[in-house]
Amino acid sequence: MDTPDIIVIGGGSAGAAMAGRLAEGGTRVRLIEAGRSDKTLKSRVPALTSSVVQNPDYDWCYKVEPDPSLGGRTDVWPAGKLLGGGSSLNGMMFIRGHKWDYDHWSELGAAGWDYQSVLPYFRRMEDNERGPDAWRGTGGPIGVSEVRSRYAITDDWIAAAEAAGIPRSEDLNGKSAEGVDYVQVSQRGGLRCSTARGYLEGRDYDGRLKVELECQVLRILVEDGRACGVVVRQDGEERTWRSTRGVVLSAGSMNTPRLLMLSGIGPAEHLQDMGIPLVRDLPGVGRNLQDHVGTHLVNTVSGTTLNADAQGLRGALQLLKFAAFRTGALTTGIGHAQAFVHGRPGLPAPNLQISFAAFAFDFDEQGRLMLRKDAAVSTLIGLMRPSARGRITLRSADPLAPPVITHQQLGSEDDIEQIVEGIAIARKIMEAAPMAAQITGEVRPGAALDAPEALREYVKLASIPLYHPVGTAKMGAAEDLMAVVDSDLAVHGVEGLWVADASIFPSLPAGNTNATAIMVGDKGSDHVLKALRANR
Repeated sequence: MDTPDIIVIGGGSAGAAMAGRLAEGGTRVRLIEAGRSDKTLKSRVPALTSSVVQNPDYDWCYKVEPDPSLGGRTDVWPAGKLLGGGSSLNGMMFIRGHKWDYDHWSELGAAGWDYQSVLPYFRRMEDNERGPDAWRGTGGPIGVSEVRSRYAITDDWIAAAEAAGIPRSEDLNGKSAEGVDYVQVSQRGGLRCSTARGYLEGRDYDGRLKVELECQVLRILVEDGRACGVVVRQDGEERTWRSTRGVVLSAGSMNTPRLLMLSGIGPAEHLQDMGIPLVRDLPGVGRNLQDHVGTHLVNTVSGTTLNADAQGLRGALQLLKFAAFRTGALTTGIGHAQAFVHGRPGLPAPNLQISFAAFAFDFDEQGRLMLRKDAAVSTLIGLMRPSARGRITLRSADPLAPPVITHQQLGSEDDIEQIVEGIAIARKIMEAAPMAAQITGEVRPGAALDAPEALREYVKLASIPLYHPVGTAKMGAAEDLMAVVDSDLAVHGVEGLWVADASIFPSLPAGNTNATAIMVGDKGSDHVLKALRANR
């Protein structure tokens, strides 16, 4: 392919979906991915997620600036450096978010992104094992499966949640996004189903799609106010590639604002400080950074958990089960059941995600995750709408330098209080039948920590980012000075340039954000195709 119609930067969750749908719609596409192929057992076998996360061969491993809300701790945020991006290394929990989230996007200026407008794309993108109905789809590129690592203690946790007053949802991705249900995962046949596997693998769309791997974009070319190509580094050489119709930027919430600023699109004062010629003053580039935050409740139990199945002869049996049937411990995602709950009255939508896993981790001397040796379970209490807003800026004008990520996970005392309220809910579930009879101890926070002030201090010490960064090139109306793209994902003031990834989220949806990022790529392709046809 000499000169494509469109260049898509980034083959991640949204970018692969965007590229596949554009090619399917008749557009000639060159997809550029800085990382390598996702065709490795480390990515495809679900339980091997820890072998790609924080592995610099597959993960950008971005170091965040010290966070004063976590005692000055410096965290490392993962970002996929392989085809499929985050969908090739995440925990595979497939959850769409609440209807209110998308109606709120519309209220914030993202016209046409309300729940009824995004629902057809959620249905179009999935192949759901539960079958089709008014909310769910089948036949789409992303396999959405039931968890194949089933443990009786997960059934007991769901029953205990109901006993604790949490209603049962028949499908948290369906009619009711509140209550408790089993987790669904982005898998097909017991293997991870990333966007690379779903939208790209085995397809070239009659020659209309060319994928470039291990090719890093240095900047976007903008001439006479129009995006017309990219400058890349591939095989140690700098090259310029052009496109006839424009560029779609899908590099993710950390890299998308970085590439916009390197291309002269962003806050004028910051670009001047970096010595980068200004193309378009957009002060919202890099602003509005948001992430979910949470902490764990860990209990030892008398029942069987994945911890035991990962050791000795039982571990060997799990290998056989996976090889023969694609079931068992090696198919596990990061969670097995979950509940979305209101931690306090008067909220328009659930503010807490209580996620249960029939296993638990400890940390080794190097700070790496390792499965506990004893039978244990973990409950993640995640805050869905934290108050903090961070920022992405450039470290320098060097296109190979990582961005500066400045963010406070705990933005207010009320954020801390909401997580404390969530810990109380998680403990209430453990105290209800049939879970109560199986609990042998509380490892974290520890039963001795029950006073509100002590729990608040624990939350400050033990809270972690949930690695769902969004919002750094937010979608909104032209009169919103912080908006970077309009409702068609077109960058304000730059022709032929669109952004499609989690950076365009005006606000965080409830739950894991990967399904929403894929939806943005899938739906965004229709917006780009509409523009191309209108300008033909």
